[in-house]
Amino acid sequence: MSTVTGMPAAGPSQAISDADRLDAQEILERARKAAPVLRERAEEIEQNRQLPRDVVEILRDTGVFRMAAPGSWGGPEMTSVQQTEVIEAIATGDASAAWCAMIGSDSGIFSGYLDDTVARALFPRLDTITAGFVNPTGRAVRVPGGFRVSGKWHFGSGITHSDLLLAGCVVHRDGAPESAPDGDGVHWRIVIARREDFSVHDSWYTTGLAGSGSCDYSTEDLFVPEEHTFSLLEPQRTGTLHAAPDAILRTMPGVPLGVARAALDHVRELAATRTDKSTGTPWSAHYRFTTAIADAEMDLAAARYAVYTSLAEQWARLERGQQPTPDERVATALARYKAFEVARSIVNRLYTLVGGSAIYRKRSPMDRWLRDVSTMSQHVDAGVQNLKAAGELLLGGQIPQKTLLW
Repeated sequence: MSTVTGMPAAGPSQAISDADRLDAQEILERARKAAPVLRERAEEIEQNRQLPRDVVEILRDTGVFRMAAPGSWGGPEMTSVQQTEVIEAIATGDASAAWCAMIGSDSGIFSGYLDDTVARALFPRLDTITAGFVNPTGRAVRVPGGFRVSGKWHFGSGITHSDLLLAGCVVHRDGAPESAPDGDGVHWRIVIARREDFSVHDSWYTTGLAGSGSCDYSTEDLFVPEEHTFSLLEPQRTGTLHAAPDAILRTMPGVPLGVARAALDHVRELAATRTDKSTGTPWSAHYRFTTAIADAEMDLAAARYAVYTSLAEQWARLERGQQPTPDERVATALARYKAFEVARSIVNRLYTLVGGSAIYRKRSPMDRWLRDVSTMSQHVDAGVQNLKAAGELLLGGQIPQKTLLW
């Protein structure tokens, strides 16, 4: 039997000084400076199958993990656009590092679903890192004061360096699933506990994103106080970041966009010194290469525009206290979907363009980028089911409010 250990009493706002405060622009600049360092460490990160400890600290020093921390705690409380820009910058250095940064930066969002006093204890510093799978694959049995939690969860990206773990559960009472408070399906609740209260399984052997350490994890009969659990439909903190349940998905397209940018920059640098072997024509003057680069840049620009425009429009509406229209809900979801699709296409086309030298792991980053975008494109948010749901919503259908993808 497991029990939750005691939580620290000090809150972030008690420890932050003016000198430690970071604004959105400073965090973005730090992310851009960290990207070349991450590029140099990319091979090591991949071989390690998780982020090395000092790489975690490089990310922490950028301020990425505090991006969503509230201003009342001394955090920057960045907009979704600002956060996505930071993730995109990190992804130009290493995809696994960016994926972990994207996941870990949700800490400030998750803290807003808890009572503020509880949240300040659970998150003792602004850079507290969370990880975990929020979909309800576990079981939370009601007991006095909280829940007894059991289950196994997948895709714990960043779990090897996280401070806290989240786990989605179906609430059970008297041996049966409990109905949701609104009567729509079962009661889905997310629990938060220390990483040490879970068993981490060495399961992450993958084609790409190998350095993200996205291992399985489990627990059995873990007691979690009710105040350490929440529903994504019941934010306790007011503000734009918590006005819609898709907040934890908004920064996701930054990863594929950043990888595609890195691949394009790499091939453009190659073009300055390469010639086509069959004709002797420099790449920079060869029709096949010039049109391929222009075509890829055009596709990436369109994908970026869709992501950032839809995020900005959604944020403006939420800031006015209004919920997005069906078309606006679709716009942000499809822009995320398209970012994965376009990035995968661009990297694949550039990989083919570069030719035989792209296949060598030690010689070319193209091989890793191809594997990284292939793996991240298997994420549920890049799945074709999103097109189906989008079409239904555009044609007058309904998407349940609790559906995370929307």
